[in-house]
Amino acid sequence: MEIALRAALLDWLRSGPTLSTLLNAVEEESPLAATPPWLGIAASASTDWSTKDRQGREVRVALELVARGDDPAGTIALGQAIEARIESLPRAQDGFDIVTSQFLRARAERRERNLRAVLLEYRFRVLAT
Repeated sequence: MEIALRAALLDWLRSGPTLSTLLNAVEEESPLAATPPWLGIAASASTDWSTKDRQGREVRVALELVARGDDPAGTIALGQAIEARIESLPRAQDGFDIVTSQFLRARAERRERNLRAVLLEYRFRVLAT
């Protein structure tokens, strides 16, 4: 279910009308040739979250946003748009239901060559359908 959730999340983020105009790439991992701003899955991990009658997983996903600029306001606004899109992810997915999704933490840093990076971590609890 972890891989299916990752795929559904990426498809949802790519299909957002706002994000599709603001991001140059939304990828499974750090894109090799994309110009910032881009968004990629930095890591994910899952543990058992099954019930008596349904298979389930708790999946943690860390998304990395990389942008460029002197003013952090643009990166902040982009991060907020990503968070809003994740919060609107439909609960019913192909093969599983998202029971809960929760923002866990964010970390921001400034990197060389005027790059800014934001790591957004989420927890999803999913049950097979």
